[in-house]
Amino acid sequence: MSNQINSGSYDGSQIQVLEGLEPVRKRPGMYIGSTGYDGVHHLIKEIADNSIDEAIAGFATRVDVKILKDGGITVTDDGRGIPVDKHPKTGLSALETVLTVLHAGGKFGGGGYKVSSGLHGVGSSVVNALSTKMIAEVVRDGQLYRVEFERGKIVQPLKKIGKTNRVTGTSITFYPDPTIFKETVDFDYKWVVNYLRHQSYLTKGVFTSVQDERTQERQAFYFEGGIRSYVKNLNIGKDVISENIFYVERPVEDCMVEIALQYNDTYTEMVKPFANNVLTPDGGTHLVGFKAALTRVINDYARKNNLLKEKEDNLTGDDIREGLTAVILVKLPDPQFEGQTKNKLGNPEMRRYVDQVMSEYFSYYLEENPAIAKKVVNKALLAARARRAARAARDNIIRKGALDGLNLPGKLADCSSKDAKECELYIVEGDSAGGSAKSGRDSRTQAILPLRGKVLNTERARLDRMLANNEIVSLIKGMGVGIGDTFDISGLRYHRIIIMTDADVDGSHIATLLMTFFFRHMKEVVEGGHIYLAKPPLYLLKATGNKKWYAYSDEEKDNMISELIEKRRSNGAKINPDDSPMKQAGLNDIQRYKGLGEMDADQLWETTMKPENRVLIQVKVEDAERADAIFSKLMGDEVSLRKSFIQTRAKDANFDELDV
Repeated sequence: MSNQINSGSYDGSQIQVLEGLEPVRKRPGMYIGSTGYDGVHHLIKEIADNSIDEAIAGFATRVDVKILKDGGITVTDDGRGIPVDKHPKTGLSALETVLTVLHAGGKFGGGGYKVSSGLHGVGSSVVNALSTKMIAEVVRDGQLYRVEFERGKIVQPLKKIGKTNRVTGTSITFYPDPTIFKETVDFDYKWVVNYLRHQSYLTKGVFTSVQDERTQERQAFYFEGGIRSYVKNLNIGKDVISENIFYVERPVEDCMVEIALQYNDTYTEMVKPFANNVLTPDGGTHLVGFKAALTRVINDYARKNNLLKEKEDNLTGDDIREGLTAVILVKLPDPQFEGQTKNKLGNPEMRRYVDQVMSEYFSYYLEENPAIAKKVVNKALLAARARRAARAARDNIIRKGALDGLNLPGKLADCSSKDAKECELYIVEGDSAGGSAKSGRDSRTQAILPLRGKVLNTERARLDRMLANNEIVSLIKGMGVGIGDTFDISGLRYHRIIIMTDADVDGSHIATLLMTFFFRHMKEVVEGGHIYLAKPPLYLLKATGNKKWYAYSDEEKDNMISELIEKRRSNGAKINPDDSPMKQAGLNDIQRYKGLGEMDADQLWETTMKPENRVLIQVKVEDAERADAIFSKLMGDEVSLRKSFIQTRAKDANFDELDV
């Protein structure tokens, strides 16, 4: 039997060899993760990280970013300046080599950098390959040099321009290629601000700034306190158990370990691990060493000072980290990150180094600050008691089948489809609206869960209290993902969780309470893009002949009226300017909805639930730190912070795009 799967010839001519930077343009996702919003902004990071490395090495004092009107971006530092002498292997200048050859740079043990955030050495050349144009200007010994590229290829070779007032430094300007980044090539000012703020925290004493020529916005950062300032900022809006921040910075072998921590009165932890200024959200060996040392030191102190009784079990790591805010920053010459995105640190020695430093110096801290130490231990003891109570409550609920996915809440009107990808759960405010939603829905894919009143504010509630709340329990078992240490995102029964509340202050409050619950206790559901807000109409406009229109805002209502007036005028109708706008538009009635309960089932379906017509706002977590701060301010105990937040942002409120 002959094999005729591929009748074409297969020989050496079909083996494709990509030269220079061609592999980057062929498979950009392999180098920058994506070609969407994240990928465009990753380009900034690749260039700016090089400038930050100069500052970490002690050769630069400032990094400035400018977003240009013509779509480009410029990153400038006052570091040593990329060398411009001829490279012995490539025959090009060192500057041209760095920007056109993959795996070329000063981060491979040649003495250029002892510590750097760049591991793979592909950053600058990748940015060059994915840009329509790149201009590099370098100042060495007061002399300015310039070279220009297009899509990674030299179009204006290195040229000595002449003397300049600056002594040293590097300036890179680039323009993302729209044929690569088809989703967007526009830079987000807020992203740049957030990135530079973090880098300033992590590199104490460095000045960073961003200027947006499009809007004339500008911000600058300088933190002498480094990660101590970072921890203080993370705890804004929270009651700290002491203003005294633990801080240590110590060299171990050829590495550096820097740790800052402070406890607050919340029930959540925020530990930010960094390696060479790179956030490692999945942790790694440095985080393992920190957690092990923290747990051991506090248990030892509690035993030694009789705060933990002889028959009592040791405090768990979760107990001890409740209310902890910490930043761990390690610097090492050869970081082993997992993948180009560098989510996790793998160097085994860093576990031992961090454990060593943390154990020694945090023990000193507790001994020297007995009042703080007692508060920390007592907080952990309270967390342990709450954990045991929550476990007992959960076990009791599980025994009764209340959290069993097979025993769904009685108030839930489930959908018939079992394909989670097409299923939607509407969380509806009130029994009246819930009844209309149940009658008007598509029962194949849409499930309805009505909630009575305002749900529990979970910002200030532990799990045991949450499990005593009927509305929260109904929500947990309806979603199918569990809670606490039983949480499992794979059990999610609906891929769209739609919060549908009245378009008033109470409705917004209920939506905020629900989002607080999801963010604090089911963050993976939010991060997976599963949470939405339904936007019901504010107005119903009626005309003769059963004609009707729905408006979702005051502005949309006014525009509709204007359009109807113009349409009547163009059709030859006589418009009396003395008449009201409603009459000029030929409308009989304008109804403002006070709540979802005022709509019948057909209206609710037509306006808020029908996929072709409805307006849904996806809730995204663009910046976890910012989201944490907002929820602490809005849902915490500090009334003054909440009032100030609302007053300063009320005029800018926009619910068409909700980025938590």
